[in-house]
Amino acid sequence: MTTARAVPTGAVPPTRDTEHRPTEHRRADTDGTGVPVRPGPPSDDGPAAPLVVVLPGRSLLLVAGLPGAGKSTLLAGLDAPAGTRVLDSKTTRAVLARLLPAATPYPAYRWLTHLTHRASVVTAALGPADTVVVHLPATAPRVRAAIRALARLGGRAPHLLWLDTAPDQALDGQHARGRVVRSRPFAAHARRARDTADALRAGTETGWSSVRRTDRSGARGGLALAK
Repeated sequence: MTTARAVPTGAVPPTRDTEHRPTEHRRADTDGTGVPVRPGPPSDDGPAAPLVVVLPGRSLLLVAGLPGAGKSTLLAGLDAPAGTRVLDSKTTRAVLARLLPAATPYPAYRWLTHLTHRASVVTAALGPADTVVVHLPATAPRVRAAIRALARLGGRAPHLLWLDTAPDQALDGQHARGRVVRSRPFAAHARRARDTADALRAGTETGWSSVRRTDRSGARGGLALAK
């Protein structure tokens, strides 16, 4: 298992020569701030090593990135301390699908899924769990700002894990999961995600206790949280 602490914001941003350039077929070899991460075993020698993030104290980790970037893949095999609350919109949708008539199409209750998921995030952030993990695209700066404010309101340190994925790879991920975002909303997500990635590389995304970046290949081994 590869272990690397989340790197505090304010660290020297990577240069063009050292920044991690995500690709579908290459394991992430930095944490997105230019600090090397010791690679795990090669993919042909066994399963990919999980990405390990250390979250001391009362914390909220936002797992963000384009729809289809690999957030659900990252969280599917989550290894976390007992009592960790994980808020994944996919879980919310599954619960609502069981409660609604079987023939109800998802577009008819998409709004309810989003509303219920966000209400759950607020409840968990203000609740007693020591660690809260939130799954949201959060490509819009206002959404990330709201999550940071909510975390601090709940007495938590806000941490960001950004999945830096090209739009075409994210679309492939959407098709693979069988749920594709409409073209206009996805185009808006893609523009905002590009701006976010630029801000993270430049070190101008402020307000986080730590920031990590990875890509779809780095998400394949799952996520492990430690205190």
